[in-house]
Amino acid sequence: MGETAYLSLGSNLGDRAANLHAAIAQLEVAGRVLAVSSMYETQPVDVPDQPWFLNCVAALETDITPRELLKIALGIEATMGRMRLQDKGARKIDIDVVLFGDHVVDEPGLRIPHPAMQQRRFVLEPLVEIAADVRHPTLGKTARELLAWLAHGQTVRRL
Repeated sequence: MGETAYLSLGSNLGDRAANLHAAIAQLEVAGRVLAVSSMYETQPVDVPDQPWFLNCVAALETDITPRELLKIALGIEATMGRMRLQDKGARKIDIDVVLFGDHVVDEPGLRIPHPAMQQRRFVLEPLVEIAADVRHPTLGKTARELLAWLAHGQTVRRL
């Protein structure tokens, strides 16, 4: 039996919903998609002068390593035409590995759990929808607890 990984997906260019669905379908090469949250329309956080995002979280059962999963996620982004023109700028698709079982990884280009997940309502709300009791391996809090702890201010609307 493999590990359960949670991935945050976002899109704010083109047909955002179609982009998310296409990326989720391509994740099947990495394992079995167990659950996908609803889609949430979200306010851009770090670079506010750009279109709003659609975000969701997918749970994936996989037998591959965290590094291999990241490589697949980056490959999906590339095949879907992601252009990295501005850090945290507008993008057709963005896929982040948020959690990978109870693994803690700190390598160049890969940090799991995602270092900002506990600060991002657009990650926590969809994560709570599909896995409220999943635990952050270093903070020791569940996704539900992290969401309750998060300060208000980021606009996230479930569609």
